[in-house]
Amino acid sequence: MSNFINGLYKNQALFYKIFLFILSAVLIVYLLPKGGKFKYDIPKNKPWQYENLYAPFDFAILKTEEEIQQERQEIKNSLIPYYEFNTEMVKRVKADALHEVQRTFSDSILDLAERPLNNFVEKTIDKIYKNGLLQESSRMGPEQLVYLRKGNEAYEVTYKKILKQGDIRSFLSNEIDQANIGFFKNELLEVFFNSVEPNVVFNNDLTQKELESKLNSISYTRGIIEQGSRVIAKGEVVDNDKYNILRSLKQEYESQVWSQDNYNWILVGYSTLVALALLMLLLFIRKYRWEIFENNVKVTFIFFNVIFMVMLTNLVVKFNIDYVYVVPLCILPLTLKAFFDARLGLFTHVITVLLLGFIVPNSYEYMFLQIIAGIVTILTVSELYKRANLFISVGQITLVYIISYFAFTIIQEGSITDVKGEVFLTFLLGGLATLFVQPLIYIYEKIFGMVSDMSLLELSDTNSKLLKELAEKAPGTFHHSLNVANLAEAAANEISANAMLVRVGALYHDIGKMQNTTYFTENQTTSVNSHDELSPRESAEIIIEHVIRGIEIAKKNNLPDRVIDFIRTHHGTSTVYYFLMKEKENSSEQVDPDDFRYPGPIPFSKETAILMMCDSVEAASKSLKEPTSTLIDEFVEKIINKQMEDGQFLNSNITFKEIQLVKKILKRKLKNIYHLRVEYPE
Repeated sequence: MSNFINGLYKNQALFYKIFLFILSAVLIVYLLPKGGKFKYDIPKNKPWQYENLYAPFDFAILKTEEEIQQERQEIKNSLIPYYEFNTEMVKRVKADALHEVQRTFSDSILDLAERPLNNFVEKTIDKIYKNGLLQESSRMGPEQLVYLRKGNEAYEVTYKKILKQGDIRSFLSNEIDQANIGFFKNELLEVFFNSVEPNVVFNNDLTQKELESKLNSISYTRGIIEQGSRVIAKGEVVDNDKYNILRSLKQEYESQVWSQDNYNWILVGYSTLVALALLMLLLFIRKYRWEIFENNVKVTFIFFNVIFMVMLTNLVVKFNIDYVYVVPLCILPLTLKAFFDARLGLFTHVITVLLLGFIVPNSYEYMFLQIIAGIVTILTVSELYKRANLFISVGQITLVYIISYFAFTIIQEGSITDVKGEVFLTFLLGGLATLFVQPLIYIYEKIFGMVSDMSLLELSDTNSKLLKELAEKAPGTFHHSLNVANLAEAAANEISANAMLVRVGALYHDIGKMQNTTYFTENQTTSVNSHDELSPRESAEIIIEHVIRGIEIAKKNNLPDRVIDFIRTHHGTSTVYYFLMKEKENSSEQVDPDDFRYPGPIPFSKETAILMMCDSVEAASKSLKEPTSTLIDEFVEKIINKQMEDGQFLNSNITFKEIQLVKKILKRKLKNIYHLRVEYPE
């Protein structure tokens, strides 16, 4: 039982990765659509490359979006609007008009012509309100039919037959003239103007209900393909009609209600493909990025980003498929490049795009655009901490999206008239969303405890609290660290290592010397040597201790682990050679070199190896009395060759060629420091 528990404890990192792998696969499969997947790509305006395709079941041919929009527009254009006719108002207006006759005309006129006047007024009002009086005058054409609703009944009339308020004066004048009572024209006009009111109004609610009813009755299909009918033959060109039929078959196939048996098989298929994709990612990390594979936090970070992008894309697709390109997928390679390297960022991006192919329509087009955009991201974005670089790169990414989409549309439609301008807007929005990568990297640093180039830039500021303290307490060490930083940065640039990281590591590698500062040669300002009162063994312990002290100070000041690695490894497992030799001279007994050896570990990256070389060379160069070009060449070769013989670079993944390049840079820089010229023969 104890052996089993010990085995679990020893392999807990492996078990965690297995758990993370299974959990990621389950989450991604859960997010994927659970319908069947149509197994054919539909190439528009190209020959059908597959075998003859026959309908596996009856399905309706879907109308295109353009056809549906056209039908909707035709319904809107042919819609007969509803107008409401107020019958009660007619009775009231007639009574008011008769009352106005009594008020307007004198008694003498009324005694002679009251009855004819009343009859004229009543007949004229009946004519005015035969189809109603409308206040508006320019809603539609004169021959347009409208529904005039009186009570619960409605009948059709042409719009011109409804009298408009703007035409009432000419209508009344004409009626008065025809009745041969023009001598009462002004009085009669006053009667009508004081009593007549519009009684017809546009009924917007009823019109909209009628419109919605007709729009809802639109059929989204046109015709049916029966089971067993040939849909398309091999080699036949996929024209517009065939494309719509194939699209209809695909949509019907993927939206079918599957039985429990089919559903389970679909889950098995999805699980297998997702597991394969994630396994490839895990194996890539294990084979080419072993230091990342060993770190569970970093592996978790990578898988989290993949799941996050799948989840975000799934949400956008469910909300509105037209906005799928708003999802800033290029944030993924940008983020991974900021924390790790370009190769891992691109590989993870490609795996994620392959998984998203299950979610989005037109998966080939989508994957092509996203992979190309990811490659452009990796190639164009350098020094992410520089804002100008990020803006330029985002512009290039957006441009590549637009060009690729434009080309795909031309291939599919055969013309540029079908290019949708709104899609370009989604590319622009996606590009703007990519700018969120900088605050996102900051959030990731706080959550996962990792470090990016932007944090390294902040740490490289010599006015930071810790470096100012180093400059005050150990000015010689601070000056040494600056020299080492300059040498290491130049060497890192020469072999394409992370120059920013190695510079920061060099600035902080000796912060442990802030304690017992006078025991280190560069900080001794007098002729008195603090080591004179100590034995070589005690002196060696103090010198070795600066590594441990440096790690403690770094952790206390929350320096990232990647920076602390430089403090741990800058002496590797080398010995304090001076005091070892001194102890051998003073002791008659056998001296164990391990008592004078730094605890290590040895450098495990190119950057930490560069720092070890630069630190040793810069420190030892102070002992050169009369440096010459030849002396410096031999001096650099001797120090670095000794480190190689001691096996200090075995774990650092640095090649002999790169070590030679570092040597060349150090020789050149030291000659510049000592202002040496080429030695001419006498």
